[in-house]
Amino acid sequence: MGKNQIFVFDTTLRDGEQVPGCQLNVEEKLTIAKALEELGVDVLEAGFPISSPGDFQSVVEISKTIKKPIICGLTRAKKEDIDAAVEALKYAKRKRIHTGIGSSDIHIKYKFKSTRKKILEQAVWAVKYAKKYVEDVEFYAEDAGRADNQFLAKMVEEVITAGATVVNIPDTTGYCLPDEFGTKIRFLKENVKNIDKAIISVHCHNDLGLATANTLAGVLNGARQVETTINGIGERAGNAAMEEIVMILKTKKLNFETKINTKKIYKVSQLVSKMMRMPIQKNKAIVGENAFAHSSGIHQDGVLKNRENYEIIDPKEVGIPSSKIILTARSGRAALRHRLEKLNYKLTRKQLDIVYQEFLKLADKIKEVDDRNLRQLMLKVGF
Repeated sequence: MGKNQIFVFDTTLRDGEQVPGCQLNVEEKLTIAKALEELGVDVLEAGFPISSPGDFQSVVEISKTIKKPIICGLTRAKKEDIDAAVEALKYAKRKRIHTGIGSSDIHIKYKFKSTRKKILEQAVWAVKYAKKYVEDVEFYAEDAGRADNQFLAKMVEEVITAGATVVNIPDTTGYCLPDEFGTKIRFLKENVKNIDKAIISVHCHNDLGLATANTLAGVLNGARQVETTINGIGERAGNAAMEEIVMILKTKKLNFETKINTKKIYKVSQLVSKMMRMPIQKNKAIVGENAFAHSSGIHQDGVLKNRENYEIIDPKEVGIPSSKIILTARSGRAALRHRLEKLNYKLTRKQLDIVYQEFLKLADKIKEVDDRNLRQLMLKVGF
């Protein structure tokens, strides 16, 4: 049996760019869009055309330049939004309008000051209106994580009947636990009679640190599109990180596959971080500076004997040349010997013991010992 295809929908240039201080100009967006195309994303959400002239122009230029992924423009369920997206996407080889409205009673009552009936009517109208201009229409049921499942199922069924090709079930506020979110997706699979006519997509936020787990729960229960950002950037605490989802599916061999060229992940991660002026936390999974770094003596000894003792991913698989052995006061003799041999120092066991004692004193003072420090140490001890 073949593997299930998971479509990767990248929203770095839309949801990711909503982070304060991370705004990009048109040229910067184009640079990242080209990198995402090379990475292998299936859908590239280029922006929210009506939000500003700059965003509109970015969608236009990306539509002209990017050929392989579907180019997607976000709208609200409003005529003027959809009209703007239609105009911005006119040059796209493959185009999608992403329209939607709130689905939770909280949004319906307090954001829209409306009723379930009126919201359903607006949702259906928006899909039908977008469908006049493009074949591929994705509908988002905003705040689906907190929506009543029966009402959500009705909304999904009606928008698919209206012509939606993809239905996006967002955990907009990052509220759900993984089992709750997985159950919600499974409920839609089992209770929406025309669900086979659309792809279920999941768009999870990280307010409780569960975006990746919830996205995976969605996939395991029937979602076939994941909406992610590079480095997990995005509104508030961010979105599900593309690199995490892709590498989970690859590492765990869950009978799913993506078209992402994982060996380009680190390069794109660094590009996004630099251009959006958004540093990557050192302990960030997959792409953080410490993701493949080892400083504990026990771990270093294990990795030097066999990388798989402490690494479940070969760093080369994500475009990182090799693991790093970081010399600190927690390091053991094996790591010190390894680093010294790389510097062409060959020591007997007795000599290594002498150097190691001096190394520990130095490491306690300066925290991390680099090659320059080691050479000075070796001069000091006379080896």
